[in-house]
Amino acid sequence: MSTSSFTGSATVEPSFDPAAAPRERTIDIRFTGSGSEYFRIWIVNLLLTIVTVGLYFPWAKVRRLRYFYGNTVVDGHALDFHGKPAKMLRGYILVAVLSGLYVAATKVSPIATLVAFLILGAIWPALLRASMKFRLANTSWRGLRFQFKGDMAGAYKAMIPLFVPGLAFVILSMGLHPEKPQEIPSWFFPAYGVIMLSLLVSGPWLLWNFKKYQHDHYAIGQVQTGFKARLVSFYGVFAKTFGVSLLAGVVMVIVMIVLAAVGFASMAFGKGNPNPNQLAVIIATFVVMAVMLLVVQLLPRPYFESQLQNLVWNRTDAQRLQFKSRLGFGALLGLTLKNWLLMVLTLGLYWPFARVAVTRLRLQAVSIATSLDLDDLHQQLRVAETDAAGDAAGDFFGIDIGL
Repeated sequence: MSTSSFTGSATVEPSFDPAAAPRERTIDIRFTGSGSEYFRIWIVNLLLTIVTVGLYFPWAKVRRLRYFYGNTVVDGHALDFHGKPAKMLRGYILVAVLSGLYVAATKVSPIATLVAFLILGAIWPALLRASMKFRLANTSWRGLRFQFKGDMAGAYKAMIPLFVPGLAFVILSMGLHPEKPQEIPSWFFPAYGVIMLSLLVSGPWLLWNFKKYQHDHYAIGQVQTGFKARLVSFYGVFAKTFGVSLLAGVVMVIVMIVLAAVGFASMAFGKGNPNPNQLAVIIATFVVMAVMLLVVQLLPRPYFESQLQNLVWNRTDAQRLQFKSRLGFGALLGLTLKNWLLMVLTLGLYWPFARVAVTRLRLQAVSIATSLDLDDLHQQLRVAETDAAGDAAGDFFGIDIGL
């Protein structure tokens, strides 16, 4: 499962005897996969996908998901994925056809592009909802299938706002003249700036709106999750990420100025004939500057992802189940830098190891606090379980976009 989850909305809850309820305990999530195991799966998937011109991709995805789910252990029991590659292939073909038609429309005229974008925007929320239902219905824990209970109206409410900025850009591009690309109207850049500013201001709300739709509607049996994060908290994450980026940039500039001054001073004292020590100082200066530049470039994303994961999961709960996330920014940043370095040194071959390492860090940062006896809960849900498998079987296209 992706890092998404569970809470109590208006749902029919299983009956529990409060007097018999055990004391609250914490259930850790463990990830038991290894980079070497996944590397073998990854390299075979890559080669077969290339040889089959992409047609093997659904089979590759099923192998990947089964590996990662099968190594995600909750209370001593691993998750499982039951998706059928042949069914998923139909879904990918559908998405590929729609994407191809949109690209073709962009080659025809601005009006055709606008019409294609509107059509795509009209059906995309339904496709995303189908994707989430398919993914959850094909995921199980101890034989119980997960479900996604979000309705179609909620999907459009969550997704349509994400298309508004794109629609604005499409309409804006209609004012350009393809036959005279050098002639850009004077109003273009101010309008572009207004759209970008609006996107920056509304970005936290767009993300909160979408996450709320997701995390309000995960379920297993009759236990459904709810999402209690406030919109202001999302704006706080974005603001802090911007502040961290700005601070890192200022520190980088100061360090680079100091190092440049040291380098120039070393050359000046050398009177044009730098000795080995001075050359070492100059080389070290450029190395440190390059490392600083890399760190500043990579720093915002780990900070944002760690803050977002902790916010989303700490504010997601279900009936007497509370998710907790303690993903540390320093740990994620250190792992990100290590992964980038090793991927560069191995020309990308370290990527499967990096993915396993990041998955382990992020999953094992999440735990579940509960006063429920999960064995009793499992038995009650097993009896009351709705036909979640029917959601998967009834989805002809098997759409799994992978949110």
